[in-house]
Amino acid sequence: MKNLKSHDQHTPMMQQYLRIKQDHPNDLIFYRMGDFYELFFDDAKDAARLLDITLTKRGQSAGAPIPMAGIPYHAAENYIARIVQSGRTVAICEQIGDPATSKGPVERKVVRVLTPGTLTDEAYLSDQQENLLTAVIQSGEQWGLAVLDMASGRFNVQELASSVDAYGELERLQPSELLYPEDTQAPLLSCQPSMKPQSGWLYDLDSAVERLSQQLGTRDLAGFGVSDMTLALRAAGCLLNYAQETQRGALPHIRSLTPEHHSDSVLIDGATRRNLEIDINVRGEAGNTLFSLMDHCSTAMGSRLLRRWLNRPLRNQDLLRLRQAAVQTLLIDFRFENFASTLKPIGDIERVLTRIALGSARPRDLIRLREALHALPTLVDQLAECDSPLLSAIQAKLAADPQWAIELDRAVKDNPPAVMREGGVIADGYDAELDELRGLDSNAGDYLLALEQTEKAQTGLSSLKVGYNRVHGYYIEISRSQSEKAPLSYIRRQTLKNAERFITPELKAFEDKALSARSRALTREKFLYEDLIQRLGDDLAPLQTFCLALVELDVLNCLAQCADQYSWTQPTLTEAPQIHIIAGRHPVIEALLSGPFVPNDTQLDGEHSLQIITGPNMGGKSTYMRQVALIALLAYIGSYVPAESATIGALDRIYTRMGSSDDVAGGRSTFMVEMTETANILHNATPNSLVIMDEVGRGTSTFDGLSLAWAAAAELVTRVKALTLFATHYFEMTAMAENQAGIANVHLDATEHDDRLVFLHRVQPGPASQSYGIQVARLAGVPEPVIQHARGKLAELEALNVGAVGPAPAQSITAQADLFARAQHPIVDALLSLDLDNMSAKQALDWLYSSKKRI
Repeated sequence: MKNLKSHDQHTPMMQQYLRIKQDHPNDLIFYRMGDFYELFFDDAKDAARLLDITLTKRGQSAGAPIPMAGIPYHAAENYIARIVQSGRTVAICEQIGDPATSKGPVERKVVRVLTPGTLTDEAYLSDQQENLLTAVIQSGEQWGLAVLDMASGRFNVQELASSVDAYGELERLQPSELLYPEDTQAPLLSCQPSMKPQSGWLYDLDSAVERLSQQLGTRDLAGFGVSDMTLALRAAGCLLNYAQETQRGALPHIRSLTPEHHSDSVLIDGATRRNLEIDINVRGEAGNTLFSLMDHCSTAMGSRLLRRWLNRPLRNQDLLRLRQAAVQTLLIDFRFENFASTLKPIGDIERVLTRIALGSARPRDLIRLREALHALPTLVDQLAECDSPLLSAIQAKLAADPQWAIELDRAVKDNPPAVMREGGVIADGYDAELDELRGLDSNAGDYLLALEQTEKAQTGLSSLKVGYNRVHGYYIEISRSQSEKAPLSYIRRQTLKNAERFITPELKAFEDKALSARSRALTREKFLYEDLIQRLGDDLAPLQTFCLALVELDVLNCLAQCADQYSWTQPTLTEAPQIHIIAGRHPVIEALLSGPFVPNDTQLDGEHSLQIITGPNMGGKSTYMRQVALIALLAYIGSYVPAESATIGALDRIYTRMGSSDDVAGGRSTFMVEMTETANILHNATPNSLVIMDEVGRGTSTFDGLSLAWAAAAELVTRVKALTLFATHYFEMTAMAENQAGIANVHLDATEHDDRLVFLHRVQPGPASQSYGIQVARLAGVPEPVIQHARGKLAELEALNVGAVGPAPAQSITAQADLFARAQHPIVDALLSLDLDNMSAKQALDWLYSSKKRI
């Protein structure tokens, strides 16, 4: 935009606009003009493109046409939502002056800034997804991280020991907006959406502590357990400053600062999150995931907490056992069904309370809060029957003072309008003054009817009628044919095609009184509504306490419903590193199958910490490994699990290296991505980690890949000692179990019937008998001539034992090493170069004799 500093040539209104724009150069200014928000210059062009609305012009300023685009004030929400979801920021500029007394343009100012990470209005948010604002700061390898969910007031901080941990945490959080110091040199941050660089001084520690203490109403931050988290506090100070600036006011719903530590949770990196399809499947969609299967929560806020639990399983086994006991109690006599019925009518109170705190609550938000408060006594009675320490603690938090339920019953109509604009929200009988003013307005109809009858009788004019419209107010209307007979006391107000409209002194006096009553009633109602919101905001703390208890109860009830619906069982948690599962099942695939799911056992412990899994493609290796990881994850959120029984030891991390994908933007091939993920596992896994490795080394040549897979497995079982499931098509690796302690061979069974492959999906001890690769290719639709050609080539290679195709007999590691040496022999190279199809029998025999002499 040009000429922002030289305002003199512009009209007074545009001068006002340009002064405001200078303070918000990168924001789209929604400039209120009557019933429209107008955008000018480059903002108008951007809005027209983003919203697909018409770009027009509004006269001239400084000698040039002004590009303009506008949207109706009453329909602004949807437009604003689309702009913010695109990553842009919107500054709402309202009229704050009185048009009747203003000289020149009405005074305007920005009253709110809407950014992707600071949204609280219902129209802008997804019900089941948190909307997070995040700030980071880096010092060497250390990172400080602060996270705020503006819509709920949840404010967390943590410190991370490496860039890998920081990026992993950002991938878990999926923030809508990320703040970072403008001098940060961290290329991977560029992958985050809606990046907002911040001045370095905003990360000053002393300023951060002062700002945070003021927000939380404390002398210092010692009571929150964050005093020594200096990097995290610097990030939190910057974040809080940004939130306060955008909201243009206090944030009373932010009442606590919660530290999080990596050691508190079972860590799941981004690759593992994708491979396990926790809440996003491999196609990037929300369906057919663990979350979509389990989300039987009665409220949207419960769904969000369930998602948070699944993405951040906890290591605190005492808390997990409390959750298990609560689920067990809710399963007795199907109690969860009664709780679900009681919870179902409750709205998204978490976000309602935030809007109350920010003064932006709407009438129907109060109805949702009222319904929640009315549900509390029933929930308290239901919880009284439950013998569970965790449910008893929830019951105590739900025993709220009933005063607000009574107050909201008195104050708000049962079916109020969506907004307060035209009134009709405050209930009759709540305020005597409002009732009196409403009475004056509502009695107008009776008065006008009586006046019409009186005037008809006095004038004898049959066409006379008394009416009202918003433009001209009250009037007496007489048809054109009778208008000449109107009394002299009638004052002409308006001429129509077929009628004349008049006013009388008496009707004018009534009009002034009635319209004044209507206006004063609306003013009084708005005052009462704002006062109600203010008093609710002042009493926010106990309301937030019962809300948190409601959400936790909803998720625990959901876990009980899952346990019943899917026939899950309570796992046993132990401190020893082990995973013992009897008849485990993959929860999502089992739900999708029309037939029965084939369950399988798993045993990983100190005696056998690594399983080498062989078997055909499509045989179920990947499903088997994923189900073990999902069972472990479910156990560590306190849920029941899909198994006949399960004993899960102490876990600190879950890793997976599965599938094939490249990173074109990052310049990494499929094999490079595979090796990067493998390196991360080998560097960071511990004896308490669960590691899933699938087809390591398949992205390169046979012997390179086999060597890497062999070495990685040996590292995992000897130095790392992690609990590992290692699937491979390198049958040579099965020899490791004969010479290396801690390794067991298992395979997924399959058989051939009438030259067709039948998958049995059963995990059996020992290595697979063959790979069935050609049979799987036939199932995939590879043309039959290609299948037959492949069979012939396989027979040739197996006869020569070249390329290590097919199952290898158990042999020593030394013998295995000889295979690699033999592969490098020049005779082998010469043999592989022969064109056998074009050699005669004599030529082949001569080559054999020659080769024998060379050997």
